[in-house]
Amino acid sequence: MSMLRNKRQFDVLELFVIAFFVGLCAWYLRQPTPPLPRYTEMTTVQALDRLKGVYGPGHYSENEEEWIIRDFFKDRRGGFFVDVGASHYRDNSNTYYLETRLGWSGIAIEPQFMFEADYLKYRPRTRFFPLFASDSSNETARLYIADRASLSASASRDFAQLFGKNVAESVVPTTTLTDLLAQLQVGRIDLLSIDVELSEPKVLAGFDIDRFKPELVCIEAHPDVRQQILDYFAKHAYVALGKYLRVDVQNLYFTSLNRERDH
Repeated sequence: MSMLRNKRQFDVLELFVIAFFVGLCAWYLRQPTPPLPRYTEMTTVQALDRLKGVYGPGHYSENEEEWIIRDFFKDRRGGFFVDVGASHYRDNSNTYYLETRLGWSGIAIEPQFMFEADYLKYRPRTRFFPLFASDSSNETARLYIADRASLSASASRDFAQLFGKNVAESVVPTTTLTDLLAQLQVGRIDLLSIDVELSEPKVLAGFDIDRFKPELVCIEAHPDVRQQILDYFAKHAYVALGKYLRVDVQNLYFTSLNRERDH
Protein backbone atom coordinates (compact mmCIF):
# COMPACT_ATOMS: atom_id res chain seq x y z
CA MET A 1 0.00 0.00 0.00
CA SER A 2 2.83 2.44 0.91
CA MET A 3 4.54 1.69 -2.40
CA LEU A 4 1.42 2.71 -4.32
CA ARG A 5 1.17 5.92 -2.27
CA ASN A 6 4.78 6.79 -3.03
CA LYS A 7 4.24 6.07 -6.74
CA ARG A 8 1.25 8.45 -6.84
CA GLN A 9 3.26 11.20 -5.11
CA PHE A 10 6.09 10.82 -7.65
CA ASP A 11 3.66 11.16 -10.55
CA VAL A 12 2.19 14.37 -9.11
CA LEU A 13 5.69 15.82 -8.70
CA GLU A 14 6.51 14.96 -12.31
CA LEU A 15 3.38 16.68 -13.53
CA PHE A 16 4.19 19.77 -11.49
CA VAL A 17 7.70 20.03 -12.98
CA ILE A 18 6.38 19.56 -16.54
CA ALA A 19 3.69 22.18 -16.01
CA PHE A 20 6.28 24.63 -14.63
CA PHE A 21 8.57 24.28 -17.66
CA VAL A 22 5.63 24.52 -20.10
CA GLY A 23 4.57 27.74 -18.43
CA LEU A 24 8.12 29.09 -18.49
CA CYS A 25 8.44 28.36 -22.21
CA ALA A 26 5.12 30.01 -22.94
CA TRP A 27 6.19 33.12 -21.01
CA TYR A 28 9.52 33.26 -22.89
CA LEU A 29 7.82 33.00 -26.29
CA ARG A 30 5.56 35.93 -25.42
CA GLN A 31 8.53 38.23 -24.79
CA PRO A 32 9.39 40.73 -27.57
CA THR A 33 12.42 39.80 -29.66
CA PRO A 34 15.27 42.24 -28.96
CA PRO A 35 16.67 44.00 -32.04
CA LEU A 36 19.80 42.47 -33.52
CA PRO A 37 22.96 44.47 -32.91
CA ARG A 38 24.18 46.41 -35.94
CA TYR A 39 27.37 44.48 -36.54
CA THR A 40 27.45 44.52 -40.36
CA GLU A 41 28.24 48.18 -40.82
CA MET A 42 30.97 48.16 -38.19
CA THR A 43 32.41 44.90 -39.51
CA THR A 44 32.64 46.37 -43.00
CA VAL A 45 34.49 49.41 -41.74
CA GLN A 46 36.81 47.27 -39.67
CA ALA A 47 37.53 44.95 -42.60
CA LEU A 48 38.35 47.87 -44.88
CA ASP A 49 40.52 49.47 -42.23
CA ARG A 50 42.42 46.23 -41.74
CA LEU A 51 43.11 45.82 -45.46
CA LYS A 52 44.08 49.47 -45.80
CA GLY A 53 46.34 49.26 -42.78
CA VAL A 54 48.21 46.23 -44.10
CA TYR A 55 48.21 46.85 -47.86
CA GLY A 56 47.34 50.54 -48.29
CA PRO A 57 47.02 53.38 -48.45
CA GLY A 58 46.57 53.33 -52.24
CA HIS A 59 45.87 50.73 -54.90
CA TYR A 60 45.93 50.51 -58.68
CA SER A 61 42.69 48.54 -58.98
CA GLU A 62 39.36 50.30 -59.46
CA ASN A 63 38.19 49.40 -55.96
CA GLU A 64 39.75 47.20 -53.26
CA GLU A 65 40.48 44.24 -55.55
CA GLU A 66 44.26 44.66 -55.23
CA TRP A 67 44.13 44.63 -51.42
CA ILE A 68 41.89 41.56 -51.37
CA ILE A 69 44.05 39.63 -53.83
CA ARG A 70 47.19 40.47 -51.90
CA ASP A 71 45.48 39.47 -48.66
CA PHE A 72 44.42 36.10 -50.08
CA PHE A 73 47.95 35.30 -51.27
CA LYS A 74 49.65 37.02 -48.31
CA ASP A 75 51.86 38.97 -50.74
CA ARG A 76 53.17 35.78 -52.29
CA ARG A 77 55.97 36.38 -54.76
CA GLY A 78 56.40 34.93 -58.24
CA GLY A 79 52.83 33.90 -58.94
CA PHE A 80 51.07 33.53 -62.29
CA PHE A 81 47.92 35.39 -63.34
CA VAL A 82 45.46 35.41 -66.21
CA ASP A 83 43.83 38.84 -66.58
CA VAL A 84 40.72 38.76 -68.80
CA GLY A 85 39.48 42.20 -69.80
CA ALA A 86 42.85 43.58 -68.75
CA SER A 87 42.35 47.02 -70.32
CA HIS A 88 44.96 49.68 -69.36
CA TYR A 89 48.36 48.40 -68.26
CA ARG A 90 48.13 50.23 -64.89
CA ASP A 91 44.89 52.16 -64.33
CA ASN A 92 42.17 50.05 -62.71
CA SER A 93 44.44 47.02 -63.01
CA ASN A 94 44.17 44.08 -60.62
CA THR A 95 47.58 42.75 -61.67
CA TYR A 96 49.90 45.77 -62.05
CA TYR A 97 51.08 45.64 -58.42
CA LEU A 98 51.56 41.86 -58.58
CA GLU A 99 53.92 42.17 -61.54
CA THR A 100 55.83 45.33 -60.64
CA ARG A 101 56.21 44.79 -56.89
CA LEU A 102 55.88 41.06 -56.31
CA GLY A 103 57.48 39.63 -59.44
CA TRP A 104 54.41 37.89 -60.84
CA SER A 105 54.04 37.11 -64.54
CA GLY A 106 51.03 36.32 -66.61
CA ILE A 107 48.70 36.78 -69.55
CA ALA A 108 46.56 39.81 -70.39
CA ILE A 109 43.59 39.27 -72.70
CA GLU A 110 42.04 42.47 -74.00
CA PRO A 111 40.31 43.06 -77.38
CA GLN A 112 41.28 46.76 -77.55
CA PHE A 113 44.63 46.44 -79.32
CA MET A 114 45.48 50.09 -78.57
CA PHE A 115 46.57 48.97 -75.08
CA GLU A 116 49.17 46.53 -76.40
CA ALA A 117 52.02 49.05 -76.84
CA ASP A 118 51.98 50.07 -73.17
CA TYR A 119 52.00 46.45 -72.05
CA LEU A 120 55.07 45.86 -74.18
CA LYS A 121 56.71 48.95 -72.70
CA TYR A 122 55.69 48.82 -69.03
CA ARG A 123 54.65 45.20 -68.39
CA PRO A 124 57.53 43.01 -69.66
CA ARG A 125 56.42 40.01 -67.61
CA THR A 126 52.92 40.03 -69.13
CA ARG A 127 52.06 38.58 -72.54
CA PHE A 128 49.32 40.63 -74.18
CA PHE A 129 46.71 39.08 -76.50
CA PRO A 130 44.31 41.39 -78.39
CA LEU A 131 41.43 38.92 -78.28
CA PHE A 132 37.89 38.77 -76.94
CA ALA A 133 37.51 35.87 -74.49
CA SER A 134 34.24 34.10 -75.16
CA ASP A 135 32.55 30.68 -75.47
CA SER A 136 33.99 29.96 -78.95
CA SER A 137 37.28 30.52 -80.76
CA ASN A 138 38.13 31.82 -84.23
CA GLU A 139 34.96 33.84 -84.59
CA THR A 140 34.19 37.53 -84.18
CA ALA A 141 32.31 39.58 -81.61
CA ARG A 142 31.03 43.13 -81.57
CA LEU A 143 32.58 45.44 -79.00
CA TYR A 144 30.99 48.73 -77.96
CA ILE A 145 32.89 51.62 -76.41
CA ALA A 146 31.39 54.90 -75.26
CA ASP A 147 33.33 58.12 -75.81
CA ARG A 148 36.22 58.41 -73.34
CA ALA A 149 35.15 55.18 -71.58
CA SER A 150 37.58 52.65 -73.00
CA LEU A 151 37.96 51.03 -69.59
CA SER A 152 34.30 49.96 -69.74
CA ALA A 153 34.07 48.34 -73.18
CA SER A 154 31.30 45.77 -73.50
CA ALA A 155 29.67 43.36 -75.92
CA SER A 156 26.40 44.98 -74.85
CA ARG A 157 25.56 48.27 -76.57
CA ASP A 158 23.06 49.12 -73.81
CA PHE A 159 25.73 48.68 -71.17
CA ALA A 160 28.24 50.82 -73.06
CA GLN A 161 25.66 53.59 -73.41
CA LEU A 162 25.51 53.88 -69.64
CA PHE A 163 28.87 55.66 -69.96
CA GLY A 164 27.96 57.91 -72.90
CA LYS A 165 25.42 58.24 -75.70
CA ASN A 166 27.98 58.16 -78.50
CA VAL A 167 29.15 54.56 -78.82
CA ALA A 168 31.76 53.25 -81.24
CA GLU A 169 31.43 49.70 -82.54
CA SER A 170 34.25 47.40 -83.58
CA VAL A 171 34.55 43.77 -84.62
CA VAL A 172 37.11 41.75 -82.69
CA PRO A 173 38.42 38.15 -82.88
CA THR A 174 37.39 35.67 -80.20
CA THR A 175 39.08 32.88 -78.30
CA THR A 176 38.11 30.59 -75.47
CA LEU A 177 40.29 30.64 -72.41
CA THR A 178 40.77 26.90 -72.69
CA ASP A 179 42.07 27.10 -76.28
CA LEU A 180 44.44 29.98 -75.57
CA LEU A 181 45.83 28.51 -72.35
CA ALA A 182 46.29 25.11 -73.96
CA GLN A 183 48.10 26.72 -76.90
CA LEU A 184 50.42 28.52 -74.47
CA GLN A 185 50.89 25.33 -72.44
CA VAL A 186 49.79 26.98 -69.21
CA GLY A 187 49.91 24.48 -66.39
CA ARG A 188 49.13 26.53 -63.30
CA ILE A 189 47.05 29.62 -62.54
CA ASP A 190 47.30 31.36 -59.20
CA LEU A 191 44.94 34.23 -60.01
CA LEU A 192 42.24 34.43 -62.66
CA SER A 193 40.80 37.95 -62.92
CA ILE A 194 37.73 38.49 -65.15
CA ASP A 195 36.17 41.89 -65.84
CA VAL A 196 34.35 41.96 -69.18
CA GLU A 197 31.18 43.97 -68.50
CA LEU A 198 28.37 41.34 -68.69
CA SER A 199 30.26 38.79 -70.82
CA GLU A 200 31.51 36.87 -67.77
CA PRO A 201 29.18 33.86 -68.35
CA LYS A 202 30.53 33.46 -71.90
CA VAL A 203 34.11 33.58 -70.66
CA LEU A 204 33.31 30.89 -68.10
CA ALA A 205 31.52 28.76 -70.71
CA GLY A 206 34.78 28.65 -72.67
CA PHE A 207 36.96 27.82 -69.66
CA ASP A 208 37.76 24.33 -68.38
CA ILE A 209 38.16 25.24 -64.72
CA ASP A 210 38.57 21.59 -63.70
CA ARG A 211 41.64 21.38 -65.90
CA PHE A 212 43.40 24.62 -64.97
CA LYS A 213 42.23 24.93 -61.34
CA PRO A 214 42.93 28.60 -60.55
CA GLU A 215 43.64 29.11 -56.87
CA LEU A 216 41.67 32.37 -56.72
CA VAL A 217 39.13 33.82 -59.13
CA CYS A 218 38.23 37.50 -58.92
CA ILE A 219 35.23 38.13 -61.17
CA GLU A 220 32.99 41.15 -61.64
CA ALA A 221 29.38 40.18 -61.00
CA HIS A 222 26.76 42.64 -62.22
CA PRO A 223 23.21 41.79 -61.06
CA ASP A 224 22.23 40.73 -64.60
CA VAL A 225 24.75 37.88 -64.65
CA ARG A 226 25.45 37.28 -60.95
CA GLN A 227 23.31 34.14 -60.62
CA GLN A 228 24.86 32.54 -63.71
CA ILE A 229 28.29 33.12 -62.19
CA LEU A 230 27.27 31.62 -58.85
CA ASP A 231 25.76 28.58 -60.57
CA TYR A 232 28.92 27.97 -62.60
CA PHE A 233 31.23 27.95 -59.62
CA ALA A 234 28.88 25.88 -57.48
CA LYS A 235 28.77 23.28 -60.26
CA HIS A 236 32.57 23.07 -60.22
CA ALA A 237 32.98 22.90 -56.42
CA TYR A 238 34.23 26.46 -55.96
CA VAL A 239 32.98 28.58 -53.07
CA ALA A 240 32.62 32.33 -52.68
CA LEU A 241 34.88 33.78 -50.00
CA GLY A 242 32.45 35.31 -47.54
CA LYS A 243 35.01 37.43 -45.72
CA TYR A 244 35.39 39.63 -48.80
CA LEU A 245 31.69 40.03 -49.65
CA ARG A 246 31.17 43.04 -47.40
CA VAL A 247 34.39 44.70 -48.52
CA ASP A 248 33.80 44.51 -52.29
CA VAL A 249 30.17 44.46 -53.45
CA GLN A 250 31.05 44.64 -57.15
CA ASN A 251 33.19 41.51 -57.48
CA LEU A 252 33.02 37.95 -56.20
CA TYR A 253 36.04 35.93 -55.07
CA PHE A 254 36.07 32.15 -55.47
CA THR A 255 38.42 29.41 -54.42
CA SER A 256 38.09 25.64 -54.66
CA LEU A 257 36.09 23.93 -51.94
CA ASN A 258 39.01 21.59 -51.21
CA ARG A 259 41.41 24.50 -50.64
CA GLU A 260 38.96 26.26 -48.36
CA ARG A 261 38.52 23.10 -46.28
CA ASP A 262 42.29 22.73 -45.94
CA HIS A 263 42.50 26.28 -44.54
